[in-house]
Amino acid sequence: FQYKSEKTATCFYSCPCILLIRFLNTGHIPQMFLPSLLSLQKIVKAGDKDLDGQLDFEEFVHYLRDHEKKLRLVFKSLDKKNDGRIDSQEIMQSLRDLGVNITEEQAEKILKRIRRGHIWAPILYMDKNGTMTIDWNEWRDYHLLHPADNIPEIILYWKHSTILDVGESLMVPDEFTAEEKKTGMWWRHLVAGGGAGAVSRTCTAPLDRLKVLMQVHASKSNSMRIAGGFVQMIREGGVRSLWRGNGINVIKIAPESAIKFMAYEQIKRVIGSNQETLGITERLVAGSLAGAIAQSSIYPMEVLKTRLALGKTGQYSGILDCARHIFQKEGVAAFYKGYIPNMLGIIPYAGIDLAVYETLKNSWLQRFATDSADPGVFVLLACGTTSSTCGQLASYPLALIRTRMQAQATLEGGPQMNMTSLFRHIIRTEGAMGLYRGLAPNFMKVIPSVSISYVVYEYLKITLGVQSK
Repeated sequence: FQYKSEKTATCFYSCPCILLIRFLNTGHIPQMFLPSLLSLQKIVKAGDKDLDGQLDFEEFVHYLRDHEKKLRLVFKSLDKKNDGRIDSQEIMQSLRDLGVNITEEQAEKILKRIRRGHIWAPILYMDKNGTMTIDWNEWRDYHLLHPADNIPEIILYWKHSTILDVGESLMVPDEFTAEEKKTGMWWRHLVAGGGAGAVSRTCTAPLDRLKVLMQVHASKSNSMRIAGGFVQMIREGGVRSLWRGNGINVIKIAPESAIKFMAYEQIKRVIGSNQETLGITERLVAGSLAGAIAQSSIYPMEVLKTRLALGKTGQYSGILDCARHIFQKEGVAAFYKGYIPNMLGIIPYAGIDLAVYETLKNSWLQRFATDSADPGVFVLLACGTTSSTCGQLASYPLALIRTRMQAQATLEGGPQMNMTSLFRHIIRTEGAMGLYRGLAPNFMKVIPSVSISYVVYEYLKITLGVQSK
């Protein structure tokens, strides 16, 4: 069996394709046709449009045509020199852009890659003529019936900022493949991620409110413990008070995610990248700028969240009432208190989160990625949790100063300090540990936040018809 161009597909497919479809549907596959049973299952799953568990002639031809288009996109993205050939240096550069670092020797092994089913099966070399370069025909013939071997699969399986919500929105946005953008799957991912974030934040809201109270009120003279904090909140306002401020925290997910995604895509164009994916440095720059734009747009909501969380029972009747009180007593400027430390916190959070995640991803891909780039649930959650925790730890002092500046007007008789003065005051009166007040409940909510957001995200993906491939 040999696949020809799309122009001759209809007449050329008739005999060999029908024969191959029979092999696919019966499960008796000669090794000259397919490299492995895993590839067979993926081809049937990808091409079975009517979900009857079998491929008919039209479905298989449609699969081949569609898969060749994807392979063409990948080939063009790898062909950095635009000379119609891929060499070892281009493979190294393309993988480096995705955060995967390999040696030239490893790149040459990829070029010399061999595929065979059993010992008696014909050997299939990617580099057929031994030139140490791959042209389009060699690339297509090798990968056409091997659907997992394409680089955008890494983008597809390794999303984490869309899927995992830890209560902070400073992560670099995820990349989306060209196919996801073309089919509209990107907005379904964002909606699923937003819904998952809303459920996750609601479930962990008591810990989040406790963190805010400890950041503002805890000190050497007022040692607030986790159990004591919960008792204090319940005594003051009952069980419902544990969720005070959660409403605005959930509402701001939608505008922030939408603005960040749109800003990220526009910044990619300004940077001048026409690649499907950006390099690590470009992603950090574009993601940080997109985060700054999104945070600037919704920052008044951050202030409202802090004020509502610190409010007493009956102090505000709702979000609008709180906004009206702040505006009347403190003016418009009050809605941007703590803005500078918040913006400064984006760089360490986004940078360390991205660096740690890409390092873990790179390590896993090099050691364990054989037939697929899919890491599985536990690896994805572990990598996302670790990177987010490291990012939070690095930016936490700035987050604490931001919260205290937002809350200064609520502390009767307290001084109104700027960022540097407040930083010096905390160091002088409480020591370095004073910059990490509330860290315990913040870390306590990471694992449940990640777990809940992932489960809800997967459920919403099914509901919205998001396809994994």
